[in-house]
Amino acid sequence: MTPATTPAQLDAALRWRYATKAFDARPIPAGVWKSLEQSLQLAPSSYGLQPWKFLVVTDPAKRALLRPNSWGQSQVTDASHLVVFTRQTSVTEADVQAFFDQMVSERKADPSKLEPYRQMMVQNVAQGMPAERQREWAARQVYIALGQFMTAAAVLGVDTCPLEGIDPAKYDEILGLKGTRHETVVACAAGYRSADDKYAGMAKVRRPLDQVVVRV
Repeated sequence: MTPATTPAQLDAALRWRYATKAFDARPIPAGVWKSLEQSLQLAPSSYGLQPWKFLVVTDPAKRALLRPNSWGQSQVTDASHLVVFTRQTSVTEADVQAFFDQMVSERKADPSKLEPYRQMMVQNVAQGMPAERQREWAARQVYIALGQFMTAAAVLGVDTCPLEGIDPAKYDEILGLKGTRHETVVACAAGYRSADDKYAGMAKVRRPLDQVVVRV
C-alpha cells in the first residue's frame, strides 16, 4: 500500500504531541473523531482477543463527577472527548469461541484448519491463566490500544493526555461498570491544546536514541 505519511511527517507529529495539560473548547470534528474511534477498533491485541471496551464519556454531568476522582485534573471536563479504557475481567472459553466463530466467518476459513489455534487460545488464556493473571494480561492489551489511539491522534493533529491519576473503582461506580465484565484501567482526554498551556512549547526531555534503542 502507499504510505499514509512520510517518515518526516510522522517524526514531526510525534515531536509535536505532549501530555496536554490545558484544553480549549474546540470540538473534534465528527469525521476526525470517527477515525480515532476506528483506531481503537483496529488496535492489535494478543491472539486478537480484544479483551477491552472503550467508553466515550459524552455526558457532561458524568464527566463532572469523574473530575474529583481524577485528582481534579481539568482535562477530564475541558477536553473535547474523554475515553475510558476498560479491561475484561476474565476471558472464558465462550469468549474464545465467539472470536473463533467471527474469524471463521469473516475470513471464510475452514474451521477445522483453525481449530488448533482455538485450542491454543483456550489452553493458554481461558484455562491457562489464573484470574489475576488474566486481568493483568488484559490491562497490558489496553495499553497497546492507548498507544495506538494517541499516535493516531497526533498524526491527525489532535492533542491527548493519558490519565492514570484516577480512581478506577470510583470510575466504575460512576460509569455503571460495577457488576459487569469490565473495569477501568486508564483514561485519555482528547481535543485541542489551550493557548495558555505553558507546557506546549517546552522541549521534550528524552534519553538519546542510542541509549534506548540497542542493536544486538
